[in-house]
Amino acid sequence: MQLTPHKTLREIAGLIDAEYAGDPEMTVSGINEIHRVEKGDITFVDHPKYYRKALSSNANTIIINQKMASPNGKALIFSDDPFRDFVLLIKKFKPFQSADAMINPTAAIGENTIIQPGAFIGNHVKIGDNCIIHANVSINDYSVIGDHVIIHSGAVIGADAFYFKRRPEYYDKLESCGHVELGDHVEIGANTTIDRGVSGVTTIGEGSKLDNLIQVGHDTIIGKNCLFAAQVGVAGCVNIEDDVILWGQVGVQKDLTIGKGAVVLGQSGIAKSLEGDKTYFGSPALEAKEKMKELALMKNLPEIIEKLSS
Repeated sequence: MQLTPHKTLREIAGLIDAEYAGDPEMTVSGINEIHRVEKGDITFVDHPKYYRKALSSNANTIIINQKMASPNGKALIFSDDPFRDFVLLIKKFKPFQSADAMINPTAAIGENTIIQPGAFIGNHVKIGDNCIIHANVSINDYSVIGDHVIIHSGAVIGADAFYFKRRPEYYDKLESCGHVELGDHVEIGANTTIDRGVSGVTTIGEGSKLDNLIQVGHDTIIGKNCLFAAQVGVAGCVNIEDDVILWGQVGVQKDLTIGKGAVVLGQSGIAKSLEGDKTYFGSPALEAKEKMKELALMKNLPEIIEKLSS
């Protein structure tokens, strides 16, 4: 999320009443959690396992629960609960806005776009030309929809990210301040859900087609001309390059990359990054030819065992 106008380190630290190390006039231009952080952002880290990742990231300001010297060119804000203070900043700069109409007057809707009865269009949504938004679609705040996009009934664009911190007695929600962007000529199937970025942008590239009953997690980036069949589930912060095909009920683990032109056959589970221009199958997904050989060998295991034991 970009901050307009930009803030200084002194201002940010003052909002959460925290000590800091670094140039008080250092500019903070955005707020992002660590997976999608950009130069000028503030991020947070609350576990030693991720200190190095945060301190070496593009962020110039880090909220951290350990006092230490500030790395060159960066600033630190010291907090006993970085998660809490990061959420406080999100609520300060991008609080929830309630709606008082099915189509918010702040929404910008392009020429020849059809909005069917019962569709909800939230605050500051942008929809391009020649789109069809079917009945009972929800397009939530700040979503950006390209030209010639079709969204079928029951789809939800821009629901909150599924991102929680485990507290001793409850799950603490990381408030979402990102949004969703759909490129031109995208089609979204019925009852498909695309979560907005927790602090960045969930993106569906130009020409991509998503079937019914698909879930796309926060901050995931899907490239151009991808094809996803029904009941695909994609976790957060996944990078899917152009021309990828995921057939029905494929599951994708968080924070990995699927290379350009990869094809993943139905009911496969993707637990690690996959190279492009190959076909995969199974759980965990392997190249399809190798997986088929493996399954064939497993079928013959009883016979092999019997021969070895005789």
